[in-house]
Amino acid sequence: MKFKTFAMFVGPSVVLMLLFIAFPLVSVFINSFQVTNPVFQTQEVETCTPGFLTQTCTTEVKTIPVLDDDGDPIRVTEWVGFGSYANVLGGQRAIDAITSLDFGALLRIDFWKALRFTLTFTLITLPLVLGLGLAIAIVVNNATRTVKGPVIFVSLLPFIITPVIGALSIRWLFYGDGIVTVWLEALFNTNLSVAANGWAIEFLMMFYRVWHVAPFAFVIFYAGLQTVNQDTLESAIIDGASRWERLRYVVIPHLMPLIVFITLIHLMDAYRAFEEVIGFSSESHRITLQYLTYDYLTPDDAGNRAVSSASASAMLTMIGVVVLLAAPLRRTWRDHRGG
Repeated sequence: MKFKTFAMFVGPSVVLMLLFIAFPLVSVFINSFQVTNPVFQTQEVETCTPGFLTQTCTTEVKTIPVLDDDGDPIRVTEWVGFGSYANVLGGQRAIDAITSLDFGALLRIDFWKALRFTLTFTLITLPLVLGLGLAIAIVVNNATRTVKGPVIFVSLLPFIITPVIGALSIRWLFYGDGIVTVWLEALFNTNLSVAANGWAIEFLMMFYRVWHVAPFAFVIFYAGLQTVNQDTLESAIIDGASRWERLRYVVIPHLMPLIVFITLIHLMDAYRAFEEVIGFSSESHRITLQYLTYDYLTPDDAGNRAVSSASASAMLTMIGVVVLLAAPLRRTWRDHRGG
Protein backbone atom coordinates (compact mmCIF):
# COMPACT_ATOMS: atom_id res chain seq x y z
CA MET A 1 0.00 0.00 0.00
CA LYS A 2 2.80 2.40 0.89
CA PHE A 3 4.59 1.56 -2.37
CA LYS A 4 1.47 2.30 -4.42
CA THR A 5 1.01 5.62 -2.63
CA PHE A 6 4.66 6.48 -3.25
CA ALA A 7 4.37 5.52 -6.93
CA MET A 8 1.21 7.58 -7.33
CA PHE A 9 3.05 10.59 -5.94
CA VAL A 10 6.36 10.12 -7.75
CA GLY A 11 4.88 9.27 -11.18
CA PRO A 12 3.11 12.60 -11.84
CA SER A 13 6.01 14.49 -10.24
CA VAL A 14 8.49 12.96 -12.67
CA VAL A 15 6.22 13.70 -15.62
CA LEU A 16 5.80 17.32 -14.52
CA MET A 17 9.55 17.68 -14.03
CA LEU A 18 10.26 16.30 -17.52
CA LEU A 19 7.66 18.61 -19.03
CA PHE A 20 9.17 21.55 -17.15
CA ILE A 21 12.61 20.72 -18.56
CA ALA A 22 11.47 19.83 -22.09
CA PHE A 23 9.03 22.69 -22.74
CA PRO A 24 11.68 25.43 -23.27
CA LEU A 25 13.73 23.08 -25.46
CA VAL A 26 10.70 22.21 -27.60
CA SER A 27 9.86 25.90 -27.92
CA VAL A 28 13.38 26.74 -29.12
CA PHE A 29 13.33 23.75 -31.49
CA ILE A 30 10.03 24.83 -33.08
CA ASN A 31 11.12 28.47 -33.36
CA SER A 32 14.21 27.39 -35.28
CA PHE A 33 11.98 26.22 -38.16
CA GLN A 34 9.78 29.29 -38.48
CA VAL A 35 10.28 33.00 -39.03
CA THR A 36 8.05 35.76 -37.71
CA ASN A 37 8.24 39.04 -39.61
CA PRO A 38 6.18 42.23 -39.61
CA VAL A 39 3.83 42.81 -42.56
CA PHE A 40 4.78 45.75 -44.78
CA GLN A 41 2.89 47.57 -47.48
CA THR A 42 3.98 50.05 -50.13
CA GLN A 43 2.29 53.40 -50.19
CA GLU A 44 2.67 56.42 -52.46
CA VAL A 45 3.34 59.60 -50.54
CA GLU A 46 3.06 62.98 -52.28
CA THR A 47 5.21 65.78 -50.91
CA CYS A 48 4.63 69.35 -52.09
CA THR A 49 6.84 72.40 -51.56
CA PRO A 50 5.60 75.94 -52.20
CA GLY A 51 7.05 77.80 -55.19
CA PHE A 52 6.88 81.35 -56.57
CA LEU A 53 3.79 80.78 -58.76
CA THR A 54 2.97 77.10 -58.28
CA GLN A 55 4.00 74.45 -55.81
CA THR A 56 6.30 71.59 -56.74
CA CYS A 57 5.05 68.12 -55.88
CA THR A 58 7.01 64.85 -55.84
CA THR A 59 5.66 61.36 -55.35
CA GLU A 60 7.65 58.76 -53.42
CA VAL A 61 6.93 55.09 -52.79
CA LYS A 62 7.55 54.21 -49.15
CA THR A 63 7.41 50.89 -47.35
CA ILE A 64 5.53 51.11 -44.07
CA PRO A 65 4.42 48.43 -41.57
CA VAL A 66 0.80 47.40 -41.45
CA LEU A 67 -0.74 48.24 -38.08
CA ASP A 68 -3.63 46.61 -36.25
CA ASP A 69 -6.47 48.40 -34.50
CA ASP A 70 -4.26 49.03 -31.45
CA GLY A 71 -1.49 50.60 -33.52
CA ASP A 72 0.90 47.64 -33.18
CA PRO A 73 2.65 46.11 -36.22
CA ILE A 74 0.97 43.01 -37.61
CA ARG A 75 3.33 40.02 -37.73
CA VAL A 76 3.03 36.77 -39.65
CA THR A 77 4.81 33.49 -38.99
CA GLU A 78 6.20 31.54 -41.94
CA TRP A 79 7.46 27.96 -41.85
CA VAL A 80 10.97 27.97 -43.37
CA GLY A 81 12.21 24.49 -42.46
CA PHE A 82 15.99 24.36 -42.30
CA GLY A 83 16.32 27.83 -43.80
CA SER A 84 17.31 29.37 -40.47
CA TYR A 85 20.02 26.74 -39.98
CA ALA A 86 21.34 27.41 -43.48
CA ASN A 87 21.36 31.13 -42.74
CA VAL A 88 23.29 30.64 -39.49
CA LEU A 89 25.79 28.23 -41.10
CA GLY A 90 26.50 30.70 -43.89
CA GLY A 91 24.54 29.14 -46.75
CA GLN A 92 26.20 29.31 -50.15
CA ARG A 93 29.15 31.31 -48.77
CA ALA A 94 30.07 28.40 -46.50
CA ILE A 95 29.66 25.84 -49.30
CA ASP A 96 31.89 27.84 -51.64
CA ALA A 97 34.53 28.29 -48.92
CA ILE A 98 34.55 24.59 -48.04
CA THR A 99 34.68 23.35 -51.65
CA SER A 100 37.53 25.73 -52.46
CA LEU A 101 39.29 24.92 -49.15
CA ASP A 102 39.34 28.64 -48.36
CA PHE A 103 39.25 28.41 -44.57
CA GLY A 104 39.96 32.11 -44.24
CA ALA A 105 36.70 32.89 -46.00
CA LEU A 106 34.93 30.25 -43.90
CA LEU A 107 36.14 31.81 -40.66
CA ARG A 108 34.77 35.18 -41.76
CA ILE A 109 31.28 33.74 -41.35
CA ASP A 110 30.09 34.44 -37.82
CA PHE A 111 29.06 30.87 -36.95
CA TRP A 112 32.31 29.25 -38.05
CA LYS A 113 34.31 32.04 -36.48
CA ALA A 114 32.49 31.44 -33.20
CA LEU A 115 32.79 27.64 -33.51
CA ARG A 116 36.55 27.82 -34.10
CA PHE A 117 37.16 29.95 -31.05
CA THR A 118 34.69 28.02 -28.85
CA LEU A 119 36.34 24.67 -29.62
CA THR A 120 39.85 26.09 -29.17
CA PHE A 121 38.86 27.81 -25.96
CA THR A 122 37.23 24.66 -24.55
CA LEU A 123 39.82 22.05 -25.52
CA ILE A 124 42.91 24.08 -24.59
CA THR A 125 41.65 25.19 -21.18
CA LEU A 126 40.47 21.69 -20.20
CA PRO A 127 43.90 20.05 -19.62
CA LEU A 128 45.18 23.26 -18.01
CA VAL A 129 42.30 23.29 -15.54
CA LEU A 130 42.78 19.61 -14.72
CA GLY A 131 46.56 19.90 -14.37
CA LEU A 132 46.56 23.09 -12.31
CA GLY A 133 43.71 21.91 -10.09
CA LEU A 134 45.46 18.61 -9.40
CA ALA A 135 48.79 20.36 -8.73
CA ILE A 136 47.22 22.73 -6.19
CA ALA A 137 45.40 19.84 -4.54
CA ILE A 138 48.62 17.81 -4.15
CA VAL A 139 50.51 20.82 -2.78
CA VAL A 140 47.78 21.62 -0.24
CA ASN A 141 47.40 17.95 0.71
CA ASN A 142 51.12 17.74 1.54
CA ALA A 143 51.27 21.13 3.28
CA THR A 144 51.43 21.54 7.04
CA ARG A 145 48.27 22.31 8.97
CA THR A 146 49.36 25.87 9.76
CA VAL A 147 49.46 26.91 6.10
CA LYS A 148 46.64 24.72 4.72
CA GLY A 149 43.86 27.08 5.74
CA PRO A 150 45.33 30.27 4.20
CA VAL A 151 46.40 28.42 1.03
CA ILE A 152 42.91 26.96 0.55
CA PHE A 153 41.32 30.37 1.09
CA VAL A 154 43.62 32.10 -1.41
CA SER A 155 43.16 29.28 -3.93
CA LEU A 156 39.36 29.59 -3.78
CA LEU A 157 39.25 33.37 -4.29
CA PRO A 158 39.16 33.30 -8.13
CA PHE A 159 36.22 30.87 -8.04
CA ILE A 160 34.31 32.98 -5.49
CA ILE A 161 34.56 36.19 -7.53
CA THR A 162 31.64 36.89 -9.87
CA PRO A 163 32.64 35.84 -13.44
CA VAL A 164 32.17 39.25 -15.07
CA ILE A 165 34.04 40.99 -12.24
CA GLY A 166 36.87 38.47 -12.56
CA ALA A 167 37.09 39.02 -16.32
CA LEU A 168 37.14 42.79 -15.84
CA SER A 169 39.88 42.51 -13.21
CA ILE A 170 42.11 40.63 -15.66
CA ARG A 171 41.19 43.05 -18.44
CA TRP A 172 42.16 46.12 -16.41
CA LEU A 173 45.65 44.65 -15.92
CA PHE A 174 46.33 44.60 -19.67
CA TYR A 175 44.00 46.98 -21.49
CA GLY A 176 44.92 50.63 -22.02
CA ASP A 177 47.20 51.85 -19.24
CA GLY A 178 46.92 48.64 -17.21
CA ILE A 179 49.72 47.87 -14.77
CA VAL A 180 51.06 44.88 -16.73
CA THR A 181 50.89 46.78 -20.03
CA VAL A 182 52.86 49.69 -18.56
CA TRP A 183 55.52 47.29 -17.26
CA LEU A 184 55.79 45.52 -20.62
CA GLU A 185 56.06 48.83 -22.47
CA ALA A 186 58.84 49.96 -20.13
CA LEU A 187 60.62 46.59 -20.43
CA PHE A 188 60.57 46.40 -24.24
CA ASN A 189 60.57 50.16 -24.85
CA THR A 190 57.58 50.03 -27.20
CA ASN A 191 53.88 50.80 -27.29
CA LEU A 192 51.48 47.90 -26.78
CA SER A 193 47.77 47.64 -27.52
CA VAL A 194 46.41 44.33 -26.30
CA ALA A 195 42.84 45.25 -27.26
CA ALA A 196 43.85 45.56 -30.92
CA ASN A 197 45.32 42.04 -31.16
CA GLY A 198 42.88 39.16 -31.49
CA TRP A 199 45.36 36.48 -30.43
CA ALA A 200 46.36 38.46 -27.34
CA ILE A 201 42.70 38.80 -26.36
CA GLU A 202 42.19 35.07 -26.94
CA PHE A 203 45.15 34.28 -24.67
CA LEU A 204 43.76 36.53 -21.93
CA MET A 205 40.31 34.92 -22.19
CA MET A 206 41.85 31.45 -21.81
CA PHE A 207 44.05 32.64 -18.96
CA TYR A 208 40.99 34.01 -17.18
CA ARG A 209 39.03 30.77 -17.67
CA VAL A 210 41.84 28.65 -16.18
CA TRP A 211 42.35 31.15 -13.34
CA HIS A 212 38.64 31.15 -12.57
CA VAL A 213 37.81 27.42 -12.88
CA ALA A 214 40.99 25.72 -11.57
CA PRO A 215 39.90 26.28 -7.92
CA PHE A 216 36.79 24.19 -8.61
CA ALA A 217 38.97 21.34 -9.86
CA PHE A 218 41.24 21.83 -6.85
CA VAL A 219 38.36 21.38 -4.38
CA ILE A 220 37.16 18.19 -6.10
CA PHE A 221 40.66 16.70 -6.33
CA TYR A 222 41.52 17.67 -2.75
CA ALA A 223 38.44 15.83 -1.50
CA GLY A 224 39.39 12.82 -3.62
CA LEU A 225 42.94 12.75 -2.24
CA GLN A 226 41.53 12.25 1.25
CA THR A 227 40.12 8.89 0.15
CA VAL A 228 43.30 7.46 -1.43
CA ASN A 229 44.16 4.11 0.14
CA GLN A 230 47.22 4.78 2.31
CA ASP A 231 48.10 1.08 2.47
CA THR A 232 48.44 1.03 -1.32
CA LEU A 233 50.67 4.11 -1.22
CA GLU A 234 52.85 2.59 1.50
CA SER A 235 53.17 -0.62 -0.50
CA ALA A 236 54.25 1.39 -3.53
CA ILE A 237 56.86 3.21 -1.44
CA ILE A 238 58.20 -0.10 -0.11
CA ASP A 239 58.41 -1.41 -3.68
CA GLY A 240 60.58 1.59 -4.56
CA ALA A 241 58.07 3.58 -6.57
CA SER A 242 59.01 7.22 -7.08
CA ARG A 243 56.63 10.10 -6.42
CA TRP A 244 55.81 10.35 -10.12
CA GLU A 245 55.12 6.59 -10.32
CA ARG A 246 52.89 6.74 -7.23
CA LEU A 247 51.01 9.65 -8.78
CA ARG A 248 50.66 7.93 -12.14
CA TYR A 249 49.81 4.40 -11.05
CA VAL A 250 48.01 4.94 -7.71
CA VAL A 251 46.65 8.44 -7.29
CA ILE A 252 45.46 9.28 -10.81
CA PRO A 253 43.62 5.93 -11.36
CA HIS A 254 41.90 6.51 -8.02
CA LEU A 255 40.91 10.04 -9.07
CA MET A 256 39.78 9.04 -12.58
CA PRO A 257 36.01 9.24 -11.82
CA LEU A 258 36.59 12.77 -10.49
CA ILE A 259 38.64 13.65 -13.58
CA VAL A 260 35.74 12.55 -15.78
CA PHE A 261 33.30 14.53 -13.61
CA ILE A 262 35.37 17.74 -13.85
CA THR A 263 35.78 17.17 -17.59
CA LEU A 264 32.01 16.94 -18.04
CA ILE A 265 31.38 20.11 -16.05
CA HIS A 266 34.13 22.06 -17.80
CA LEU A 267 33.10 20.99 -21.31
CA MET A 268 29.51 22.05 -20.69
CA ASP A 269 30.50 25.33 -19.08
CA ALA A 270 33.34 26.38 -21.42
CA TYR A 271 31.38 25.53 -24.58
CA ARG A 272 28.69 27.94 -23.37
CA ALA A 273 31.20 30.69 -22.55
CA PHE A 274 29.69 34.16 -22.60
CA GLU A 275 31.14 36.28 -19.78
CA GLU A 276 34.59 36.35 -21.39
CA VAL A 277 33.29 38.06 -24.53
CA ILE A 278 31.49 40.72 -22.49
CA GLY A 279 34.27 41.17 -19.94
CA PHE A 280 37.05 41.54 -22.52
CA SER A 281 34.91 43.37 -25.13
CA SER A 282 36.17 40.92 -27.75
CA GLU A 283 33.15 41.14 -30.09
CA SER A 284 35.19 42.51 -32.99
CA HIS A 285 37.92 39.86 -32.62
CA ARG A 286 36.60 36.74 -30.85
CA ILE A 287 33.03 35.57 -30.24
CA THR A 288 31.56 32.36 -28.85
CA LEU A 289 28.52 30.39 -29.95
CA GLN A 290 26.64 31.55 -26.87
CA TYR A 291 27.39 35.19 -27.70
CA LEU A 292 26.30 34.59 -31.32
CA THR A 293 22.88 33.48 -30.05
CA TYR A 294 22.69 36.59 -27.87
CA ASP A 295 23.67 38.78 -30.82
CA TYR A 296 20.82 37.37 -32.92
CA LEU A 297 18.41 38.29 -30.13
CA THR A 298 19.67 41.87 -29.95
CA PRO A 299 17.08 44.17 -31.65
CA ASP A 300 18.22 45.90 -34.82
CA ASP A 301 17.57 49.56 -35.69
CA ALA A 302 13.95 48.71 -36.52
CA GLY A 303 13.46 46.85 -33.25
CA ASN A 304 13.31 43.40 -34.88
CA ARG A 305 15.04 40.35 -33.44
CA ALA A 306 16.22 37.31 -35.40
CA VAL A 307 14.47 34.83 -33.11
CA SER A 308 14.55 32.02 -35.66
CA SER A 309 18.29 32.39 -36.27
CA ALA A 310 18.89 32.63 -32.51
CA SER A 311 16.91 29.41 -31.99
CA ALA A 312 18.86 27.64 -34.74
CA SER A 313 22.14 28.86 -33.22
CA ALA A 314 21.03 27.61 -29.79
CA MET A 315 20.13 24.18 -31.18
CA LEU A 316 23.49 23.92 -32.98
CA THR A 317 25.24 24.87 -29.74
CA MET A 318 23.32 22.15 -27.92
CA ILE A 319 24.30 19.59 -30.55
CA GLY A 320 27.94 20.60 -30.11
CA VAL A 321 27.72 20.12 -26.35
CA VAL A 322 26.25 16.63 -26.84
CA VAL A 323 29.06 15.69 -29.25
CA LEU A 324 31.73 16.90 -26.82
CA LEU A 325 30.16 15.06 -23.90
CA ALA A 326 29.77 11.78 -25.80
CA ALA A 327 33.27 10.44 -24.98
CA PRO A 328 33.32 11.18 -21.20
CA LEU A 329 29.71 10.03 -20.83
CA ARG A 330 30.54 6.80 -22.62
CA ARG A 331 33.49 6.24 -20.26
CA THR A 332 31.27 6.96 -17.26
CA TRP A 333 28.67 4.48 -18.48
CA ARG A 334 31.34 1.83 -19.14
CA ASP A 335 32.87 2.31 -15.68
CA HIS A 336 29.43 2.14 -14.10
CA ARG A 337 28.57 -1.12 -15.82
CA GLY A 338 31.98 -2.52 -15.02
CA GLY A 339 31.50 -1.61 -11.37
